[in-house]
Amino acid sequence: MEKKIGFIGLGNMGIIMAQNLISAGYHLQVYNRTLSKADELDAAHITKCKTPADAAEGVHIIITMLADDEVLKETTLGDQGILEKLPEHALHISMSTISPETSQQLTALHEEAGSHYLAAPVFGQPEAAAARKLWICVSGDQHAKDTAKPVLDCLGQGVIDFGETPGGANVIKIAGNFMIMASIEMMAEAYTLAEKNGLDRAQVANFFGSTLFNAPIFQNYGKAIANKQYQPVKFKSKLGYKDARLAFKLSQSSEIPMPLVNALHGRLLTSVAKGRGDTDWVEGIGRGVSEDAGV
Repeated sequence: MEKKIGFIGLGNMGIIMAQNLISAGYHLQVYNRTLSKADELDAAHITKCKTPADAAEGVHIIITMLADDEVLKETTLGDQGILEKLPEHALHISMSTISPETSQQLTALHEEAGSHYLAAPVFGQPEAAAARKLWICVSGDQHAKDTAKPVLDCLGQGVIDFGETPGGANVIKIAGNFMIMASIEMMAEAYTLAEKNGLDRAQVANFFGSTLFNAPIFQNYGKAIANKQYQPVKFKSKLGYKDARLAFKLSQSSEIPMPLVNALHGRLLTSVAKGRGDTDWVEGIGRGVSEDAGV
Protein backbone atom coordinates (compact mmCIF):
# COMPACT_ATOMS: atom_id res chain seq x y z
CA MET A 1 0.00 0.00 0.00
CA GLU A 2 1.49 3.34 -1.06
CA LYS A 3 1.86 6.10 1.50
CA LYS A 4 -0.39 9.05 0.62
CA ILE A 5 0.56 12.71 1.00
CA GLY A 6 -0.66 15.99 -0.46
CA PHE A 7 1.48 18.13 -2.74
CA ILE A 8 0.70 21.66 -3.94
CA GLY A 9 2.86 23.67 -6.35
CA LEU A 10 4.31 22.09 -9.49
CA GLY A 11 6.72 24.79 -10.61
CA ASN A 12 10.31 24.23 -11.75
CA MET A 13 11.29 22.86 -8.36
CA GLY A 14 8.00 21.43 -7.20
CA ILE A 15 7.53 19.12 -10.18
CA ILE A 16 10.94 17.53 -9.59
CA MET A 17 10.35 17.15 -5.86
CA ALA A 18 6.99 15.50 -6.58
CA GLN A 19 8.68 13.06 -8.97
CA ASN A 20 11.20 12.14 -6.27
CA LEU A 21 8.46 11.49 -3.74
CA ILE A 22 6.68 9.21 -6.21
CA SER A 23 9.96 7.35 -6.80
CA ALA A 24 10.26 6.94 -3.02
CA GLY A 25 6.89 5.16 -2.93
CA TYR A 26 4.43 7.94 -2.13
CA HIS A 27 1.06 8.47 -3.76
CA LEU A 28 0.44 12.19 -4.20
CA GLN A 29 -2.79 14.12 -4.03
CA VAL A 30 -1.67 17.01 -6.21
CA TYR A 31 -3.04 20.47 -6.80
CA ASN A 32 -1.63 23.13 -9.10
CA ARG A 33 -3.31 26.25 -10.49
CA THR A 34 -2.49 24.91 -13.96
CA LEU A 35 -3.54 21.34 -13.30
CA SER A 36 -2.25 20.07 -16.66
CA LYS A 37 1.24 20.40 -15.18
CA ALA A 38 0.45 17.22 -13.25
CA ASP A 39 0.43 15.33 -16.56
CA GLU A 40 4.23 15.25 -16.26
CA LEU A 41 3.87 12.93 -13.27
CA ASP A 42 3.17 9.19 -13.31
CA ALA A 43 -0.62 9.03 -13.48
CA ALA A 44 -0.69 5.73 -11.59
CA HIS A 45 0.78 7.38 -8.49
CA ILE A 46 -1.14 10.65 -8.30
CA THR A 47 -4.66 11.87 -7.72
CA LYS A 48 -5.40 15.19 -9.41
CA CYS A 49 -7.31 17.56 -7.13
CA LYS A 50 -9.44 20.53 -8.11
CA THR A 51 -8.78 22.51 -4.92
CA PRO A 52 -6.11 22.76 -2.21
CA ALA A 53 -8.69 21.44 0.25
CA ASP A 54 -9.10 18.28 -1.81
CA ALA A 55 -5.32 17.78 -1.85
CA ALA A 56 -5.32 17.99 1.96
CA GLU A 57 -8.22 15.63 2.56
CA GLY A 58 -7.32 12.44 4.38
CA VAL A 59 -3.53 12.90 4.37
CA HIS A 60 -1.17 13.02 7.34
CA ILE A 61 1.29 15.32 5.51
CA ILE A 62 0.83 17.98 2.85
CA ILE A 63 3.71 19.85 1.18
CA THR A 64 3.43 23.29 -0.40
CA MET A 65 6.03 24.71 -2.80
CA LEU A 66 4.55 28.05 -3.79
CA ALA A 67 5.77 31.37 -5.16
CA ASP A 68 5.23 33.82 -2.31
CA ASP A 69 3.53 34.68 0.97
CA GLU A 70 0.20 35.75 -0.50
CA VAL A 71 -0.21 32.64 -2.63
CA LEU A 72 0.69 30.43 0.33
CA LYS A 73 -1.75 32.18 2.66
CA GLU A 74 -4.57 32.05 0.11
CA THR A 75 -3.87 28.36 -0.56
CA THR A 76 -3.91 27.60 3.15
CA LEU A 77 -6.58 29.92 4.51
CA GLY A 78 -8.77 30.87 1.57
CA ASP A 79 -12.01 29.39 0.29
CA GLN A 80 -11.35 25.69 -0.41
CA GLY A 81 -7.96 26.10 1.27
CA ILE A 82 -5.85 23.46 2.99
CA LEU A 83 -7.25 24.09 6.47
CA GLU A 84 -10.80 23.27 5.34
CA LYS A 85 -10.05 19.54 5.05
CA LEU A 86 -6.62 18.87 6.58
CA PRO A 87 -7.17 16.19 9.24
CA GLU A 88 -6.55 16.82 12.92
CA HIS A 89 -2.88 16.28 13.90
CA ALA A 90 -1.79 16.33 10.22
CA LEU A 91 1.28 18.31 9.16
CA HIS A 92 1.67 21.10 6.61
CA ILE A 93 5.29 21.41 5.39
CA SER A 94 5.92 24.74 3.66
CA MET A 95 9.04 24.65 1.48
CA SER A 96 8.58 28.13 -0.02
CA THR A 97 10.76 31.22 0.38
CA ILE A 98 8.51 33.39 2.53
CA SER A 99 8.72 35.83 5.41
CA PRO A 100 9.20 34.58 8.98
CA GLU A 101 6.03 36.48 9.92
CA THR A 102 3.95 34.34 7.58
CA SER A 103 5.36 31.15 9.13
CA GLN A 104 4.52 32.46 12.59
CA GLN A 105 0.98 33.30 11.49
CA LEU A 106 0.41 29.93 9.83
CA THR A 107 1.83 28.05 12.82
CA ALA A 108 -0.70 29.75 15.10
CA LEU A 109 -3.62 29.13 12.74
CA HIS A 110 -2.71 25.46 12.30
CA GLU A 111 -2.52 25.06 16.07
CA GLU A 112 -6.01 26.55 16.39
CA ALA A 113 -7.26 24.06 13.81
CA GLY A 114 -5.61 21.11 15.58
CA SER A 115 -2.94 20.54 12.93
CA HIS A 116 0.78 21.37 12.64
CA TYR A 117 3.01 23.55 10.47
CA LEU A 118 6.72 23.27 9.66
CA ALA A 119 8.91 25.76 7.79
CA ALA A 120 11.27 23.82 5.50
CA PRO A 121 12.69 26.08 2.75
CA VAL A 122 15.33 24.61 0.45
CA PHE A 123 18.62 25.63 -1.14
CA GLY A 124 19.46 24.23 -4.56
CA GLN A 125 18.63 24.57 -8.24
CA PRO A 126 16.49 22.13 -10.26
CA GLU A 127 19.54 19.96 -11.00
CA ALA A 128 20.15 19.57 -7.27
CA ALA A 129 16.48 18.76 -6.72
CA ALA A 130 16.64 16.06 -9.41
CA ALA A 131 19.70 14.51 -7.74
CA ARG A 132 18.10 14.77 -4.28
CA LYS A 133 20.91 17.09 -3.25
CA LEU A 134 18.86 19.94 -1.79
CA TRP A 135 19.81 21.43 1.55
CA ILE A 136 16.65 21.71 3.65
CA CYS A 137 16.40 24.12 6.58
CA VAL A 138 13.69 23.47 9.16
CA SER A 139 12.25 25.31 12.15
CA GLY A 140 9.26 24.65 14.34
CA ASP A 141 7.89 22.10 16.77
CA GLN A 142 10.06 19.04 17.35
CA HIS A 143 7.16 16.66 16.75
CA ALA A 144 6.59 18.27 13.35
CA LYS A 145 10.27 17.84 12.49
CA ASP A 146 10.21 14.19 13.49
CA THR A 147 7.08 13.58 11.40
CA ALA A 148 8.54 15.37 8.38
CA LYS A 149 11.99 13.78 8.40
CA PRO A 150 11.24 10.59 6.39
CA VAL A 151 9.66 12.70 3.65
CA LEU A 152 12.37 15.37 3.65
CA ASP A 153 15.08 12.70 3.50
CA CYS A 154 13.65 11.71 0.10
CA LEU A 155 14.29 15.20 -1.24
CA GLY A 156 17.67 16.38 0.00
CA GLN A 157 21.16 15.56 1.14
CA GLY A 158 20.74 17.16 4.53
CA VAL A 159 18.11 18.55 6.90
CA ILE A 160 19.45 21.33 9.15
CA ASP A 161 17.54 22.30 12.29
CA PHE A 162 17.30 26.01 13.12
CA GLY A 163 15.29 25.76 16.30
CA GLU A 164 11.67 25.92 17.38
CA THR A 165 10.90 29.52 16.44
CA PRO A 166 8.58 29.01 13.43
CA GLY A 167 10.24 31.56 11.17
CA GLY A 168 13.87 30.71 11.93
CA ALA A 169 14.41 28.66 8.77
CA ASN A 170 12.81 31.43 6.71
CA VAL A 171 15.35 33.93 8.05
CA ILE A 172 18.12 31.56 6.97
CA LYS A 173 16.59 31.21 3.50
CA ILE A 174 16.27 34.96 3.05
CA ALA A 175 19.84 35.49 4.27
CA GLY A 176 21.15 32.78 1.97
CA ASN A 177 19.34 34.09 -1.11
CA PHE A 178 20.67 37.56 -0.32
CA MET A 179 24.21 36.14 -0.25
CA ILE A 180 23.65 34.43 -3.61
CA MET A 181 22.29 37.65 -5.15
CA ALA A 182 25.19 39.64 -3.75
CA SER A 183 27.64 37.09 -5.18
CA ILE A 184 26.01 37.33 -8.62
CA GLU A 185 26.24 41.12 -8.53
CA MET A 186 29.86 40.99 -7.37
CA MET A 187 30.87 38.56 -10.12
CA ALA A 188 28.97 40.50 -12.78
CA GLU A 189 30.74 43.71 -11.79
CA ALA A 190 34.17 42.05 -11.60
CA TYR A 191 33.88 40.24 -14.94
CA THR A 192 32.52 43.34 -16.64
CA LEU A 193 35.46 45.31 -15.24
CA ALA A 194 37.78 42.74 -16.79
CA GLU A 195 35.90 42.82 -20.10
CA LYS A 196 36.09 46.61 -20.36
CA ASN A 197 39.82 46.36 -19.89
CA GLY A 198 40.28 43.93 -22.76
CA LEU A 199 40.30 40.63 -20.86
CA ASP A 200 38.32 37.48 -21.57
CA ARG A 201 35.41 37.25 -19.09
CA ALA A 202 35.36 33.45 -19.27
CA GLN A 203 39.07 33.15 -18.52
CA VAL A 204 38.74 35.50 -15.56
CA ALA A 205 35.77 33.54 -14.19
CA ASN A 206 37.63 30.25 -14.61
CA PHE A 207 40.66 31.63 -12.79
CA PHE A 208 38.71 32.90 -9.78
CA GLY A 209 36.43 29.87 -9.67
CA SER A 210 39.38 27.51 -9.46
CA THR A 211 41.58 29.50 -7.06
CA LEU A 212 40.50 32.25 -4.67
CA PHE A 213 36.78 31.48 -4.95
CA ASN A 214 36.82 27.72 -5.43
CA ALA A 215 33.19 27.02 -4.54
CA PRO A 216 30.10 25.86 -6.45
CA ILE A 217 28.38 29.26 -6.50
CA PHE A 218 31.41 30.95 -8.05
CA GLN A 219 31.94 28.07 -10.47
CA ASN A 220 28.36 27.51 -11.61
CA TYR A 221 26.95 31.01 -11.47
CA GLY A 222 30.34 32.40 -12.47
CA LYS A 223 30.37 30.49 -15.75
CA ALA A 224 26.86 31.65 -16.62
CA ILE A 225 27.67 35.26 -15.78
CA ALA A 226 30.99 35.26 -17.65
CA ASN A 227 29.47 33.74 -20.79
CA LYS A 228 26.25 35.76 -20.50
CA GLN A 229 24.51 32.40 -20.64
CA TYR A 230 20.98 33.14 -19.51
CA GLN A 231 19.13 30.03 -20.71
CA PRO A 232 17.54 27.86 -19.51
CA VAL A 233 15.73 29.94 -16.91
CA LYS A 234 16.21 28.26 -13.54
CA PHE A 235 15.08 31.01 -11.16
CA LYS A 236 13.10 33.97 -12.46
CA SER A 237 14.11 37.57 -11.86
CA LYS A 238 10.66 38.37 -10.47
CA LEU A 239 11.20 35.70 -7.80
CA GLY A 240 14.64 37.14 -7.06
CA TYR A 241 12.99 40.55 -6.71
CA LYS A 242 10.47 39.02 -4.29
CA ASP A 243 13.36 37.64 -2.23
CA ALA A 244 15.12 41.01 -2.31
CA ARG A 245 11.91 42.60 -0.99
CA LEU A 246 11.81 40.04 1.82
CA ALA A 247 15.44 40.76 2.70
CA PHE A 248 14.83 44.53 2.60
CA LYS A 249 11.74 44.22 4.82
CA LEU A 250 13.58 41.98 7.29
CA SER A 251 16.55 44.36 7.44
CA GLN A 252 14.19 47.24 8.22
CA SER A 253 12.25 45.38 10.93
CA SER A 254 15.54 44.18 12.44
CA GLU A 255 17.04 47.70 12.29
CA ILE A 256 20.09 46.45 10.39
CA PRO A 257 21.52 48.70 7.68
CA MET A 258 22.15 46.48 4.63
CA PRO A 259 23.34 48.69 1.75
CA LEU A 260 23.80 45.70 -0.56
CA VAL A 261 20.17 44.70 -0.05
CA ASN A 262 19.12 48.18 -1.17
CA ALA A 263 21.29 47.93 -4.29
CA LEU A 264 20.04 44.45 -5.21
CA HIS A 265 16.44 45.47 -4.60
CA GLY A 266 16.91 48.30 -7.08
CA ARG A 267 18.76 46.11 -9.58
CA LEU A 268 16.06 43.46 -9.71
CA LEU A 269 13.22 45.98 -9.63
CA THR A 270 14.77 47.58 -12.71
CA SER A 271 14.83 44.21 -14.46
CA VAL A 272 11.18 43.56 -13.65
CA ALA A 273 10.19 47.11 -14.65
CA LYS A 274 11.87 46.58 -18.04
CA GLY A 275 9.70 43.53 -18.68
CA ARG A 276 12.35 40.96 -17.80
CA GLY A 277 10.65 39.41 -14.80
CA ASP A 278 10.53 35.99 -16.44
CA THR A 279 14.24 35.96 -17.29
CA ASP A 280 16.74 34.17 -15.06
CA TRP A 281 17.97 36.24 -12.12
CA VAL A 282 21.52 35.84 -13.48
CA GLU A 283 20.31 37.84 -16.48
CA GLY A 284 18.35 40.22 -14.31
CA ILE A 285 21.50 41.16 -12.40
CA GLY A 286 24.27 40.40 -14.93
CA ARG A 287 22.62 42.06 -17.92
CA GLY A 288 21.89 45.11 -15.79
CA VAL A 289 25.57 45.44 -14.89
CA SER A 290 26.61 45.03 -18.54
CA GLU A 291 24.10 47.63 -19.71
CA ASP A 292 25.25 50.10 -17.05
CA ALA A 293 28.81 49.60 -18.32
CA GLY A 294 27.84 49.94 -21.99
CA VAL A 295 28.96 46.42 -23.00
